[in-house]
Amino acid sequence: MTDATPHGGQPSPPLPRVRLVDVAREAGLSKTTVSAALNGTGRLSPEVREKARETARRMGYRPNATARHLRAGRARLIGYVVGEFAEAPWTFLESPYFARLTAATAATSLRRGYAVVLLPAGSLQSEWADLSLDAVVVADPVAGDPVVDDLLAAHIPVFSDRSVEGRPGAYWVDVDAGAAVRDVLDHVREQGARRPVLVVPDSTTRFHDEVFAAHRAWCAAHGLPERVVRVAEPGNGPVVRAVETALAGAGSPGGQGPGGERPDGERPGGGRPEDEHPDGERPDALVVVAEASPPLVLEAVRRHGYRVPDDLLLVLVSEDVTAEHTAPPVTTLSLRPEAVAEAGVEHLVAVLEHGRRESAGTLVPTRLDVRASSVRPG
Repeated sequence: MTDATPHGGQPSPPLPRVRLVDVAREAGLSKTTVSAALNGTGRLSPEVREKARETARRMGYRPNATARHLRAGRARLIGYVVGEFAEAPWTFLESPYFARLTAATAATSLRRGYAVVLLPAGSLQSEWADLSLDAVVVADPVAGDPVVDDLLAAHIPVFSDRSVEGRPGAYWVDVDAGAAVRDVLDHVREQGARRPVLVVPDSTTRFHDEVFAAHRAWCAAHGLPERVVRVAEPGNGPVVRAVETALAGAGSPGGQGPGGERPDGERPGGGRPEDEHPDGERPDALVVVAEASPPLVLEAVRRHGYRVPDDLLLVLVSEDVTAEHTAPPVTTLSLRPEAVAEAGVEHLVAVLEHGRRESAGTLVPTRLDVRASSVRPG
């Protein structure tokens, strides 16, 4: 790397910073008046306040953030990490849920005067130790995630899911995953389904642990076998293959998976041997908790000869807006990422600016958007 510009010249010197006194001189106002106008304080006429602000905008004035942060004792920076994707740190941005959660967290924080710094999952302490972080949001940490312990040991407030409940310096926002799964299963049962299959990530987050537990309890309460296909990794491809395992495996004689087992014990469709359906009957409902494109899931269902909703009821846990525009429109369970972000930032502000120290949390209700894919005709 050289000091020369791409055109072979010397780099341009930095432009001199516009000072508050420069704005005051240009506007013909005192420095105190301009400061009050920009901070929204003081008894100023609307005309004077607007003149000061317009002059500051035109001149490119920016307050000295470093000095302000030193006075406040905060850098107003919030770290943000998604714990579930440690092996592929940035793939969470491909997930509609995490993309919306991240965007909502950044936008809500910015409205409260904080900027969000994205950190990779599986971060080592050396990667964030030199950043002046006021707090860190850890979305969906996996069991035993060391980043939570490291942050708390460094006395940095952590905002996460309910897995951190009761830990000093940690605050949580979560959804009631168990109630949400029961609502979905009750809904498809009311529509006549008796052989629902669950497609779920093979994950150790609290959310997915609760999904497994709620599904098991629901099946036991209704005297039904547990029909589960686990997805080893995120992404449309693995989820669609798991959906195909759920559908093709159930329709084969004796409940065998499509094409039998591989030497390593894994099914070609993406499921594992224990995931095949106990009685070999075709499923009549599919609940896909692992995120995938609704059009791709619908196409996979049709390739296996199912009609939705006549033969198969379909529900996806998804924030993908394409679900409303498929034929038929797909029923989705929304985890309401914007509401989760809003509640999380409220906790953050209460801790950083109002001095709250006791552990606290918020449970955000989910929303089941029932559409034609899960409603039996007639």
